[in-house]
Amino acid sequence: MTADIRNIIETGRTAIGIELGSTRIKAVLTGPDHAAIAVGSHDWENQFVDRVWTYSLEAVWEGLQQCFAALAADVRSRHGVELTTTGALGVSAMMHGYLAFDADGELLTPFRTWRNTNTGDASEALSELFGYNIPHRWSIAHLYQAVLNGEEHLGRIAHLTTLAGYVHWKLTGRRVLGVGDASGMFPIDIATGGYDARRLAQFDELAAGRVPVKLAELLPAVLPAGEPAGTLTADGARLLDPSGTLQPGAVLCPPEGDAGTGMVATNSVARRTGNISAGTSIFAMIVLDGELSRVHPEVDLVTTPAGDLVAMVHCNNGASELNSWAGLFAEFTAALGVEVGTDKIFETLFRSALRGAPDGGGLLAFNNLSGEPITKLHEGRPLFLRVPGSSLDLATFMRTQLYAALATLRIGMDVLQKAENVQLDRMFAHGGLFKTEGVAQNLLAAAINTPVSVGNLASEGGAWGIAVLAGFLRDRGEGQSLDDFLNTVVFADAELDTAAPDPADVEGFNAFMRRYIAALPIQQAAVDNS
Repeated sequence: MTADIRNIIETGRTAIGIELGSTRIKAVLTGPDHAAIAVGSHDWENQFVDRVWTYSLEAVWEGLQQCFAALAADVRSRHGVELTTTGALGVSAMMHGYLAFDADGELLTPFRTWRNTNTGDASEALSELFGYNIPHRWSIAHLYQAVLNGEEHLGRIAHLTTLAGYVHWKLTGRRVLGVGDASGMFPIDIATGGYDARRLAQFDELAAGRVPVKLAELLPAVLPAGEPAGTLTADGARLLDPSGTLQPGAVLCPPEGDAGTGMVATNSVARRTGNISAGTSIFAMIVLDGELSRVHPEVDLVTTPAGDLVAMVHCNNGASELNSWAGLFAEFTAALGVEVGTDKIFETLFRSALRGAPDGGGLLAFNNLSGEPITKLHEGRPLFLRVPGSSLDLATFMRTQLYAALATLRIGMDVLQKAENVQLDRMFAHGGLFKTEGVAQNLLAAAINTPVSVGNLASEGGAWGIAVLAGFLRDRGEGQSLDDFLNTVVFADAELDTAAPDPADVEGFNAFMRRYIAALPIQQAAVDNS
């Protein structure tokens, strides 16, 4: 088998998927069967500079190079061969945000990521103008907030893109986006597969005299999954691999956002399916049968990588506060002189939650490190509180922390499941929160009162998802849809573990949510007074 894989690698019958996540850049090399045969990663973290969440472009390329070097080293270690070529390549990254460039390709202002919530005035004005929910993190909200602020750089702006679009541009020379990622920049017309022409004209009229070019000229071109989006240039290959070992020529699929690759990685691109991704942020993606009855500020409308309409419930705050508590317990064990690995600490803490009081036992937590638009918080203040007489035991404490990570998501899901009566045939989950088997998966099933499945193929997450999209470009049959390709080729033999909601946990989570919503003024007071 190793000899076969070596031949596959040497002849370029592979695909590489790279995803720039919030805390990790990851690369996956897949073979003709779309299974991962090597991986590499690099840890990084956003910076809060001048009250803006950002990553420097230097950190982007340093991280990508370190990540690719780790992938090449894994190929060398596992298979005894150098990674010199690949048949297809794809880039994915955190959606939304603001990367503005001038005509010479120079960055005009530090990268403003999805995590920033200082675009409230723009979000409100555009949502009213368009009759369409424009969340704080969308690229068009960032652009219009710059207009409202009278920012000097707008006079020189020539190109606007996302992080995935930026990296793809530098690797190929083409300024394009996959339709899923583009749908987080500006509303998409589902009928045409491009930006909504009526709303483009509305924005141009609104920003006349303050933005020097038409919006359509600023935004990247839109491509659906399966369309070629350029080839890896010699300069692009050297950007990824400064050693010069990687050769140019690989075909690239359209760059996508992490939401789209999450849908692919969980086989959730068909209508009435959905997935939940949980990491630094947590969000649900539900592929709709049709339009919603009205605009809901808790729900974004985006698309699958194939261009189908998706309801997205996005929460800025996911597992970061859980990670902080796990770090505190790790510090305590180290102080005792006990060496315990990080994975063991997480597993022990998570499993203890299954023994906790179903309703949180009088404990309450808020996991907001940053602002949270769904609950109308402009900034975050993590909090833990309890009523007198409550039992402060580890199991209930950890259950409360896990509930807190899911609470804002539940508020948005209630809009879809109750106010809009959206029906789901299946829900998949992926991300680090679900690594410990049967814990967060079970609690999520209770939170949304829906069976939740996890699969054996989604373990590499969005990096694997974008590798699959690169493979779809390379291998798709004539006229084959992405949904059919996933069902008949990629996931044909997939193993799924499904957790049904436990009635006691459903009732307990409902009780927790009543306390959580009632206590939101406490969270706001913490923001206002600290």
